[in-house]
Amino acid sequence: MSGGDNMDATERPVIAATRTTKRRGPRLSRADRTPLGLWFWEIDRVLLLLVSILVAVGLVAVAAASPVAAQKLSTSTASLDPLYYFYRQLMWVIVGVPVMLMVSMLPKPQARRFAIYGTIVFLFLLFLVPLVGASVNGAQRWLGSGVLRLQPSEFLKPFFAVSLAWVLSLRLHDQSLPVVPLAAALTGVIALLLMGQPDLGQTVIFAATWFVLVLVAGLSMRIMGMLAGTGVAGLILAYFFYPVAQQRINIWLFDKGDSFQVDKAHATLTAGGLIGTGPGAGLAKFQLPEAHTDYIFSVIGEEFGMIACIAIAALYLAIIVRVLVRLLDEEDSFLILAVAGLIAQFGGQAVINMGVNTQIFPSKGMTLPFISYGGSSFIALSIGMGLLLSLTRRNPYAARVSMTRNWNKK
Repeated sequence: MSGGDNMDATERPVIAATRTTKRRGPRLSRADRTPLGLWFWEIDRVLLLLVSILVAVGLVAVAAASPVAAQKLSTSTASLDPLYYFYRQLMWVIVGVPVMLMVSMLPKPQARRFAIYGTIVFLFLLFLVPLVGASVNGAQRWLGSGVLRLQPSEFLKPFFAVSLAWVLSLRLHDQSLPVVPLAAALTGVIALLLMGQPDLGQTVIFAATWFVLVLVAGLSMRIMGMLAGTGVAGLILAYFFYPVAQQRINIWLFDKGDSFQVDKAHATLTAGGLIGTGPGAGLAKFQLPEAHTDYIFSVIGEEFGMIACIAIAALYLAIIVRVLVRLLDEEDSFLILAVAGLIAQFGGQAVINMGVNTQIFPSKGMTLPFISYGGSSFIALSIGMGLLLSLTRRNPYAARVSMTRNWNKK
């Protein structure tokens, strides 16, 4: 008689029921072919984790900077809650994170179409800004008002990167297509519209995205040299004929003009030393303009110390490196260009903001991705990161099959 026959008759149904329950328990297995199951196994979960940490850091930073902005908007008859901007940022996070996840679930062809349609819509809205746009602090960059106010250039950035990548990828299929002049013309039109707002920071980001994409597209060194020369000539012309650029460059290089903002940002950044004054204990931040947006990195430096600032810079670097490593085995030219453009935008914006706070770059009015306060900025960044997560999705089973086939061929 076998060991199984020694089992009590009353025990068999219990064991069978237990095994059945285990089989029927809901879980995401690699055999799950539902959209959610495919997304879970194909998404870069390390990248998603790094971005989630960045969002959490942003909420803490906005909570630290919120009292400054709330105090400046308070009047003698009415005062704002010190955490007013934190609660609003929390609302944008609750909206933006699901948007990022939904965009990341798009298959690659649908993500590309979504970006092309988005480029058309927000380019049209960008044309409307000088006609019906709202002015804030002397800059006309927004449409609408209140909660419904949006900044078209913020939303256009990720769509532009993917659409431009698609245009440039066509060159690899047909060398006769004038895709490079077309891409340059589109970038030039956007730059002119942005300079009219004025918005020098966004102009730099769009131009840098275009340059990175044509560089990755594999243009000849002669053409790249001509483009570099054109860029230098553009900066010289901007200095002499664009007052906003002249003012920023004079303050940065020649110490001429009002440097109050960058001086206060640097003083606040270094006020906390290595470990900071502690959450809520900073005093220098109350002299900062736009402490919750452009200069939030300085607030982090005062209250959490230079160690925290270095950790945040390392977190941005980790995201960039993770994405670039993800591209190492990619062969699709469109995907390489699109991902390169998106991560160049993301990393470039972070570097510019941190550089301004440390006086490496002139002031540009650039937010720190996922950390600075802002509805348009956070939602647009969520869309961009969603596109990045969508375009870097990999099917691990398909990758193993491909490796096996290649090994068998050898």
